[in-house]
This record gives sequence, structure tokens and C-alpha cells, in this order.
Amino acid sequence: MAPPFSREEYADRLTRVRNAMQSKELDALVIGDPANINWLTGYDAWSFYTPQIMVVGLELDPTWMGREMDAGAADFTTYLPPEQLVPFPETHVQQATFHAAQYMGDWMKSKGLNGKRIGYESDVYFLTPAAVGHLMERTPDSDWSDCGLLVNWQRLTKSPAEIAMLQQASVIAGKAMQTAYDGVRPGVRQCDLMADVVAAQIRGTPDFGGDQTALHPLVLAGEAASTAHPMWTDAPFEKDQTIAFELGGCRKRYNAGLARTVHLGEPPKILMDTAKAVGEGMDEVLSAMKAGAMCCDVHAAWQAVLDQYGLEKKSRIGYSIGLGYSPDWGEHTISFRPDDSTVLPENAVVHIILGMWMDGWGMELSETIHVRANDASCLTQFPRDVHVIDV
Repeated sequence: MAPPFSREEYADRLTRVRNAMQSKELDALVIGDPANINWLTGYDAWSFYTPQIMVVGLELDPTWMGREMDAGAADFTTYLPPEQLVPFPETHVQQATFHAAQYMGDWMKSKGLNGKRIGYESDVYFLTPAAVGHLMERTPDSDWSDCGLLVNWQRLTKSPAEIAMLQQASVIAGKAMQTAYDGVRPGVRQCDLMADVVAAQIRGTPDFGGDQTALHPLVLAGEAASTAHPMWTDAPFEKDQTIAFELGGCRKRYNAGLARTVHLGEPPKILMDTAKAVGEGMDEVLSAMKAGAMCCDVHAAWQAVLDQYGLEKKSRIGYSIGLGYSPDWGEHTISFRPDDSTVLPENAVVHIILGMWMDGWGMELSETIHVRANDASCLTQFPRDVHVIDV
């Protein structure tokens, strides 16, 4: 095994982060999001269930700190030398009287970070208040500040190598959706179909395999499709059900989302009318999207179609997507909604998901989209119409 990108790519990412740190007058940054740790170094392991951070300084090279038994993953997923790995002892795992972050804080102090200006990620799932408290306690003279999305914003513009990785993830997404189309029938249990979908996601193609998607595949069947994120059950699919599949593909932790809708039997008029509006809305979104466009203007193109059809969707219609670990594949930066005036950069990748959750039923249509200089391109080529299965 080897890191998925070149040394030069990781060096460029580090430069971008350090430039952002300088703009905020930081001496060091504590990173707790495993996606950000991966993006900076390639480090990849299911190790974030225990305290794990990466410390980056203007003069301190990125240093991974985590459980001792997980440090070995750095050997084959990163270019980090041994001196940039600081594992805490196994005796510190889930102890009632001593927290692993105290060990980390002591190391930071030993490196002269006490009294420095330190940023940290305050709103990530994996850097707990307890851990942050211990780090601060061990560096009492430091000036700590919230820099929660500093690294995330550097990830917004993708390199050519990242675009290629997302294109592969999008191929896997298409295969997963085709598996759902081929297997969904009345009488088939939801859990059995999801087992096949997950297998397709991980199997990938003969040329490249897949990873577990950061957002687990979802099936929204019948009444469950009236809300956004229900999990599958062991209930069988039924005749006359409308089913939304929110799936995706993942390659080297890079995620591409894909949502489509299936109906078992003769589709009702309200479904087809709504699907027509949503399809037209997606066309308008794609027409409005290019480098230099504002997110709110892309949303306005969608809203104009909804207004024409007298429909309503209160939630945002999309977000930036890319490298991610469970439970979320979004980058937590841009959102497509009326009040987001962020200008789209060239080579951003976004997931536009047009979910319509109605009274007792619902439908979805989504695309993972590459924002280019003068237009936008869908990364997965898959039919958008409601897939009607005659039963």
C-alpha cells in the first residue's frame, strides 16, 4: 500500500493550510476531524473512536497523535517519518483517572507550544470537549481560538488528482444504483437489497475497488420516504410503493452521492408531476452553475422552477462533497440556499440533492457535480427519470 497522492500534492495542501493559519495569526493548529487529517497526510484507519489529533505548526511539521496500536497505519498510508508520530500508551485507553489528551497536551508543551496562539476545531464529532479541556489545561499560557473550518475551506477546490478520484467514486455510485434498480421488487426485503448495494459499493469495478461510504446508503420506501434520512428495515417492498434510494460510491475515502426514485407499479400522477418539476429544477441548477456563480443564485434558479409549479422545499439543495468519514460526507463549507453568497471556485465538487418529502410519500434526485470554468458536469451518468417497474 501507499498514500493515494504524491508527496508534492500533500506538500501543496500543507502550504495552503499554513497560509490560512498565518492569515489568522496562529502558531499552531489542532485538527480533530479524521477527514482533515487524511487530507493533509493520507492517514487512514478506523482509529478515531479514541482520542486522535494532528498538530500542525508554522514551524512544526504535521504530527499525528493517537492510540499506540493505530500508529502502524501511518507506515503504509502516509509519508510521515517516525518522529511525526506520537502514539499514546495503551494504558491510557479509556481510563477513568487519566485522559489520553493529557498525554497529548504534555507533548505539545514539550514542543514549546505553551504560550503560543493555537487554533482548534471546535465543531467536529471526534474532538470532544473533554479532550480540548485537557489540551488547554496542559498549555495554560496559550491563546486558544476556534478555527473549526480552516482546513475544510482549503479542501473546497479540488486538484486534478482529487477530481480523478471522485470520478472513480462516481462510477461506483452508478453501479450501486444499478444494483438497487435490478433488485428492488415487491416481496424483496429492504435489508436484503441493501446488503447487495453495500457489496456493490465495496466491490467497485475490476479496475478499482470501493470503500465504505461516509454516509451509509439509505432506502426511503413508502411512508418512510416522507422524511429525509430513515434507515432500512427488514420489511418487504410492496406493490404501488414509491422508493427513493440515496446511495453513493467511495474511492480512497472520496465520496460521490447519487439519489434516484423508483415506483413499483403504475405511478400516480402526483409523483410524475413532481418528478417533472424536480427534473426541470436540476436542469436549471446545472445551467446556473459554473465558476464565479454564487450559491444563492444557483438556488434561485431552482426556486424559480418550484414557484412555477407551486411546490416548496425548505431545506438547502446541496453542499460541497469530497473526502469524508462516517457519519457525513459533506465538507461543511458551502451550502446552496438563499442566504449563501459564497462564490463557487473552479474545480469545486458539490452534491445537489433535490429531495421532496411529501405527505405520506417522497422522492429524490441528486447529482455529484464538478464545477468548471464555464459550466458544470455531472460525474455519474445515470438516467434521471423515475424508474417505473411493471409489477
